[in-house]
Amino acid sequence: MAGLFHDTLFARTVRAVLGPTYFPHLDEMNPPSVYQRTIKKKLSSETTFGPAREDHDDPLNARGRGYGAYDAQEAHAADSEATLAADDMPSPVKEEGKDSTLVTWYGPDDPENPMNWSRFKKLFVMFQVYLLTFSVYFGAAVYTAGFTDVSQRFHVSDVAATVGLTVFLLGCGTGPMLWSPMSEMPFIGRMPIYWFTLLLFVILQVPTALASNLGMLLAFRFITAFVGSPVLATGGATRVYGITLWGAFAVCAPATAPIMGGFATHAKSWRWTIWMLMWLGSFTLVILFFFFPETSSSNILYRRAKRLRQATGDNRLKAQSEIEAESMTGREIALTILVRPFTLMVQEPIVLALNLYIALIYAVFYLWFESFPIVFIGIYHFKPQLLGLAFLGMLGGIIATVPPYFYFIYNVEEKMYDENGQIKPEKRMPTAIFASFLAPISLLWFGWTARASIHWIVPILGSSIYPGASLLLFNVVLNYLADAYPRYAASVLAGNDLMRCAFAAGFPLFGAAMNRNLGVGWASTLLALLSCAFIPIPILLNIYGERIRLASRRALHH
Repeated sequence: MAGLFHDTLFARTVRAVLGPTYFPHLDEMNPPSVYQRTIKKKLSSETTFGPAREDHDDPLNARGRGYGAYDAQEAHAADSEATLAADDMPSPVKEEGKDSTLVTWYGPDDPENPMNWSRFKKLFVMFQVYLLTFSVYFGAAVYTAGFTDVSQRFHVSDVAATVGLTVFLLGCGTGPMLWSPMSEMPFIGRMPIYWFTLLLFVILQVPTALASNLGMLLAFRFITAFVGSPVLATGGATRVYGITLWGAFAVCAPATAPIMGGFATHAKSWRWTIWMLMWLGSFTLVILFFFFPETSSSNILYRRAKRLRQATGDNRLKAQSEIEAESMTGREIALTILVRPFTLMVQEPIVLALNLYIALIYAVFYLWFESFPIVFIGIYHFKPQLLGLAFLGMLGGIIATVPPYFYFIYNVEEKMYDENGQIKPEKRMPTAIFASFLAPISLLWFGWTARASIHWIVPILGSSIYPGASLLLFNVVLNYLADAYPRYAASVLAGNDLMRCAFAAGFPLFGAAMNRNLGVGWASTLLALLSCAFIPIPILLNIYGERIRLASRRALHH
C-alpha cells in the first residue's frame, strides 16, 4: 500500500511537514552506492543535447505494443541499464562552457521508473485519469438539462442559454494549449498540473452556481472549463487499450450527465447541475491527492538530480531534461508552446484532415443534445425530467463496443506489431473505414424513425450506434497522430482537442433551429451526407498515408 502513496501530493505534503525520512526516495536511503549507479554518461564541455525528446518512460504515454499503459514495460525491454538507446538521444549540439554528468535510472529495475510500476498501480493510475476525464466532460453535458430553466430565470432566449454549453467547450479546447505544454516541462510535471487545475475547477463552481445573471454564468463556465481541461489532451496520449477506455469515459460522461441533470433540474433548478459537478470534482480531487503520483520521467529525474546535487554539492549532476532545456531559448520555448500546434495543423495535411474529421464527429455528438428534446419531448411526450433516459442508448452503445474492439486488438491488431513494438500507422485505418460508415447509418436511422407512428425505442437504438462509431474513430485517429508524429505528439493532440472542441461549441447553437426548420429527418440526412463526405479520408490514408508521411519532414519515416 505504501507504494500507492509514493510521490503523490499527499506524500510530498507529509515530507514537507515531517521531513524527507517519510516516503524516502532511493537516493535518500542509500546515497553513496546509488550515486555511483546513477551516472550513465559524462558530457563534455562542448556537447549538450538538442530539443527535448518524447517522454518514453511515462506509462500514460507509453508507445509500442497495443498493451499501452498496461504492458508498456515489455514494449521497452530494449532500453538497456547502462546507456540510453541511440534513437532516444537527441542530436548533439555544440555549446561552450557546459560540463555535466547525466543522471538517469539506477538500472532496469528502478522502482521509481514509472515503467517498472506494478500492473495494479498502472491500472489504478489510469483509472484516475479516466475519472478526471469523466469529471470534466460531465460538466459540459450536465448543464444541458438546465437550458430551459436558465432561459426562464434570466429571461433570455433558448439560444442564449445554449451558449453556456458553447463557452464550456471552448474552454475545454483552449485550456490544453497552455496546460499540456506546461505539464511537459521537467520542473513542473503532470501531477501538479492535474491536481491544482482541478482544485481551481472545483472552487470556481461556487460562483458559477451562484451566478446572478447570464453574463456571469457564461464567464465562469468558460473559466472553469479552461482550468479543468489539461487531461482532455494529455489523456488522449494513452495507448490503444488505454485510449479506448479513456475515450469510453469521455463519451459516457456526456451520455450520463443529462440523466442526472434532468432529475436535479426538475427537483431544484439548473444551479443543482453545477453543485453536482462540484461534488463529483471534489471526490476526484481527494482521490488524486492521495493516490495520483508523478508519471513524467522527465520530472522524476529532474527532482532526483536536484536532490543529488544538494546531497553531494556536485552541481554538474543534471537530468537529461535539464540539459535539453538549457539549449533552448525563451523564444524557442514560446514557439513550441504557442505556435507549433497551429503550424502542424496548417502545414501537415494528415493532421488537418484527421482533425477536421474528428471535429465533425465530435460536434454532431453534441448537436444531438438539441435534437433529443425535439424528438422525445415534442414527438414522444417524455416528461422533461425523464428526457435524460433517452441517452441510455448512447451509453449502451459504448458498453457494447468496448469488449469486441478489445478482442479485435488482441487477436488481430497485436499481430501487426514488429519485433520493436511498432506498427505502421496506416494499418489502423481499416477500423476507421468501418466506423466511418456506421456514423451516417446511425444518423439516418435516428432521423427517419423519430415519428409518432414508430415506437420511441427505435430511434434510441439508432442513436446507440453513433457513440460506438465515435469511439472507434477517436481511438484510430489519436493513435495514428501520435504514431505518425511521435516527436510532436503533445502539440498534435492539443491541436486536435482545440479543433474538435471549437466545432462542438458551434454546432449546438444552430442545432435546434436546423431541426425545427428542416425537420429531424432532413436535418439528420444533412449531417449524414456531411459525414459521408469525410469517409474518403481514412480510405485515402489507408492507401497513400505512408507516402504522405515520407514526404513530410516532421512525420515518422518507417
